[in-house]
Amino acid sequence: MAETKGRAACLIGWPAAHSRSPLIHHYWLRLHGITGGYNIEAIPPEGLAEFILHLSKHGFVGANVTIPYKERALQLTAPDERAMAVGAANTLYYDGETLRSTNTDVEGFIGNLDAAAPGWDRIEDALVLGAGGSSRAVVFGLIERGIKRIHLANRTMERAQALADQFGATVMPLAWNKLGDVLPQAGLLTNTTSLGMKGQPPLNIDLALLPPDAVVADLVYVPLETPLLAAAKARGLQTADGLGMLLHQAVRGFELWFGQRPAVTPELRALVEADLRIPHPTT
Repeated sequence: MAETKGRAACLIGWPAAHSRSPLIHHYWLRLHGITGGYNIEAIPPEGLAEFILHLSKHGFVGANVTIPYKERALQLTAPDERAMAVGAANTLYYDGETLRSTNTDVEGFIGNLDAAAPGWDRIEDALVLGAGGSSRAVVFGLIERGIKRIHLANRTMERAQALADQFGATVMPLAWNKLGDVLPQAGLLTNTTSLGMKGQPPLNIDLALLPPDAVVADLVYVPLETPLLAAAKARGLQTADGLGMLLHQAVRGFELWFGQRPAVTPELRALVEADLRIPHPTT
């Protein structure tokens, strides 16, 4: 495909921790027969503005942005509504000479739910745990999909209230010790916290209170099956895991950079799962 020949994108971070993004994008490049690349670029803070503002001169048609630069990238680009609402940009791309930015965590979360639990959006109540950047992407996606009530629980009530103030009456802050009041009506439970992640404390929550047709989603993907998801499966509930979200959030960036919309397939998932099982210094 001549129009994508030699095109390259990158991941910008500091430090440049081990990322699965090159594995994902190189798989799609090979699959679609595109001659291109995807690099990891470790950029120190003092060099970030120059690198992003002159991304094309560094040889790139676009980029992903990871910790700790997602908020700074928002300020250095022309963000869309999603990036503005989430308060962070994770995908950069050129529209003519203009470097634009978006946040594909939104469609990554929703796309993963659509694939893992078709029809999930018939629910009226969702319960979201956590009020950080990932929570903002989840809440924005749920509002876009038309979910009537989004209960947002966080150990610091002020942060939950701040998100409710930003997103409006659809979002209702909830004290952590009141989870039991909402679980019986929650058609979707989503964990956006680090609880349950490898090396982090467990997420202690009584899933027996959820309706029998509820869906449980966890943004954590190390381990692949968190204790929360294991407990949900033991109850026979549908689940959506963090790896699925990781794969689905990569789709739009690839399409913007290389001109082909890729698919998340069992083969790609198996490839990344195998890599996750290999010990790495950072994850």
